[in-house]
Amino acid sequence: MASLEEEIRRRRTFAIISHPDAGKTTLTEKLLLYGGAIHVAGAVKSNKIRKTATSDWMEIERQRGISVATSVMGFEYEGYKINILDTPGHEDFAEDTFRTLTAVDSVIIVVDSAKGVEKQTRRLMEVCRMRSTPVIVFINKLDREGRDAFDLLDELEAELAMQVCPMTWPIGMGERFKGVYNLFKSSLSLFKSDKQHVAEEVVEIDSLEDPALHQYIGEESTHRLREESELVRGCYPKPDLEAYRKGQQAPVFFGSALNNFGVKELLQTFIEIAPSPKDTMAQERVVSPYEPTFSGFVFKIHANMDPNHRSSIAFVKICSGCFRRNEYYRHLRLDKKFRFAAPTAFMAQKKEIVEEAFAGDIVGLPDTGNFKIGDTLTEGEELHFKGLPSFSPELFQYIDNADPMKQKQLAKGIEQLMGEGVAQLFINTFNNRRIIGTVGQLQFEVIKFRLLHEYGAECRWTPISLYKACWIETDDSTALEHFKLRKVQQMARDIEGRDVFLAESPYLLRMAEEEFPSIRFHFTNEF
Repeated sequence: MASLEEEIRRRRTFAIISHPDAGKTTLTEKLLLYGGAIHVAGAVKSNKIRKTATSDWMEIERQRGISVATSVMGFEYEGYKINILDTPGHEDFAEDTFRTLTAVDSVIIVVDSAKGVEKQTRRLMEVCRMRSTPVIVFINKLDREGRDAFDLLDELEAELAMQVCPMTWPIGMGERFKGVYNLFKSSLSLFKSDKQHVAEEVVEIDSLEDPALHQYIGEESTHRLREESELVRGCYPKPDLEAYRKGQQAPVFFGSALNNFGVKELLQTFIEIAPSPKDTMAQERVVSPYEPTFSGFVFKIHANMDPNHRSSIAFVKICSGCFRRNEYYRHLRLDKKFRFAAPTAFMAQKKEIVEEAFAGDIVGLPDTGNFKIGDTLTEGEELHFKGLPSFSPELFQYIDNADPMKQKQLAKGIEQLMGEGVAQLFINTFNNRRIIGTVGQLQFEVIKFRLLHEYGAECRWTPISLYKACWIETDDSTALEHFKLRKVQQMARDIEGRDVFLAESPYLLRMAEEEFPSIRFHFTNEF
């Protein structure tokens, strides 16, 4: 039996993030393929290959060819236990991704070689920078025409605000793409197009002066590779493990996830250098993963993992110790003890019951409405993990029932979907109407689709013109009562029953702040 410390040291928990369509879900598939977790990779968008991507299992994801929810997948590879969180790239689902980044120890960023760093990648990078999360970059789609490798590296350096360190180097691109050269192992991977199986020819060469190089990639490519690798060695720093783990240096790999190319080097380097589980900040103290007692927090809730049973699953990131099936753990917010008979580990939608899980792992706990995002579970200690805020939404609509016979189903559906953190629910205290707030238009479509297909309830949207939902607090109860009377039509309550002011414009919000100086207005619900 491995000791607790050995089990935790062999864990690698990371998220894959990118702008939509950069190839993130495809890369996830290929990592699972190498890990032996699946035997044939599914294309995310393809009519020829009837198998859809393992991580895109929700009905709407299959129809749209995009990921709308974070999925969790675990597999064993060369003695390591690897947990991948594949996040939605679409900005309308950014909040799910931000929360996921609180549950991982490192990140792989996928960049499209033709488009470079895009808007969504930039926002996610800010979150990684704030948390000093170690980052590896995978520049994808080299089998298509793209931008110059040096230009891409310059842009990455500027956008990530950290040093970049190329680990492999591309030989040509698009039609002229011959393969990649490993700068530190002096090995050459020759490109063959094979989308579904692991196939890659690696040629060991002594150095770039090896006369055999011409035979593999031709005269012109050999000359160019020698020149470019000389430049790379002169311009970029050597790999520095300490700098990478502090979030100051990003190793960069080139490849084509669709063709399985360059993925193996990425995976090999990742397991060697990526950090094992790190300390977690709680409000009370710093929690080390190697502590013998269990602690963890809920970073995501997913309703209807199995539509036949209407079950919700709470995703728990284990921060310390070992979680055991059928043991009692304390739910801090409810101050109750719970025992879990069927904790699960994930291979996307496929779940298997686990007897135990260790710090760094993600376990799914069946939830009948006991959990909220941010809840803490411990063996008894008072601990509260921070950093899972909900942001003020950007778009608002009234949600109404379109079928009077399905009132109950609609109420249940809204309650479960809001519990997932998909969007936010506000109840207007003046007319009792339900208002849904989201960060993107696509979320309204997803909610409508899921209410209909998962709960059999039809909803109707009515637009409402609002600028911001602000959580309010004050130490002056008289001022609060006065404010609520004056703003009676703009007051609402959130799902927790907290007071929320619905500001119709920046001007009206500024006026309210000036008129009621003793009231504090917050744009996230964590204050």
